[in-house]
Amino acid sequence: MNEIFEAAMVICFGASWPLNLYKSVKSRTAKGKSLLFEILIAIGYVCGIVGKIYSYTVLDMPVTYPFVFYILNLVMVTADIVLTLRNRKLDKEKETANA
Repeated sequence: MNEIFEAAMVICFGASWPLNLYKSVKSRTAKGKSLLFEILIAIGYVCGIVGKIYSYTVLDMPVTYPFVFYILNLVMVTADIVLTLRNRKLDKEKETANA
């Protein structure tokens, strides 16, 4: 039962990332985005993954299916970080061209 609630939590957190990625690709701007926020979210997912691996290797507990959602969410957050960096570069290029 614990795994079901954990999976629900991670799925709910992760449900917004595909929309966020789409918005980042479509808008081509980093305005309104916080790189620090995204990095902190990524660190949180890394901590969750490390915790699962620790439980598996040290505590001899099975790796449960929410582990997959941690990885999937980390991939999406990382992709959004990359897009934010790209969009910052595009924003600077637009500012330079308009100056």
